[in-house]
Amino acid sequence: MTVSELFQVPWSDYRSDLIDALWRTLSYTVVSFLGAVLLGLAVALLRLSKVWLARAVAAVYTEVFKNIPLLAIIFLAYFGLASAGLKLDVFTAGCVSLIVFYAAYLSEIFRSAISGVHAGQTEAGEALGLGRAGIFGQVILPQAVRQALPGTNTFLVDLLKSTSLLVTISAAELMSEGRLITSSTFRALEVYLVISAIYFALCYPLSQLLLLLERKVRAGVPLSPWRRRRMRAARALLAADLSAGTDRRTDRKEAAV
Repeated sequence: MTVSELFQVPWSDYRSDLIDALWRTLSYTVVSFLGAVLLGLAVALLRLSKVWLARAVAAVYTEVFKNIPLLAIIFLAYFGLASAGLKLDVFTAGCVSLIVFYAAYLSEIFRSAISGVHAGQTEAGEALGLGRAGIFGQVILPQAVRQALPGTNTFLVDLLKSTSLLVTISAAELMSEGRLITSSTFRALEVYLVISAIYFALCYPLSQLLLLLERKVRAGVPLSPWRRRRMRAARALLAADLSAGTDRRTDRKEAAV
């Protein structure tokens, strides 16, 4: 088969549909990832709770959704709940499926990261007069984020790829659009090669960008504008102190002479 024989689909006819499918794929990814992070953090905090019942509920949730295939969760959310009288639209069902599945894994990453912060940090926060919320938000969480970042980045890329499973409920994302184009053109090899190339064009730059972010965090580079301003102010104060100390030593030497 020559190249001219392989690429015969009139892609210009499907450009707008592919763009819509691309945006829908990104929408599933962004909404589901944010939801999974929030739910995963909540479950992680329950796992670390001193209340036995809270830990038990969180542990059951984590083990259940870690050991059920994502495809089964998608079917349960879209078809299963509908048969029980709770009808979810495709977008909601897809996002809910991805959220509850990936939150189970992210909760383990967050729990490990939070537990990895030394207990002395909590004691230092208490010595500064911070309350429990202040200690967690200003002392524990920033350090835990640095430890959780590598695993979280990996699951973000994996979640983006997993949106392709939503083709099973006709979610109008990239893989669903590829199936529609295939049914119209009967050019399955060409269509799915192009769809795969689009996924690669999305995932590879994202993974490299997240890797760069991880390296910056490990190097101690402040990421938020607020922390960058604080760092610049601290450097300016340190430079002023050093300059004042140098001037005082110079004055003492001149006076001794």
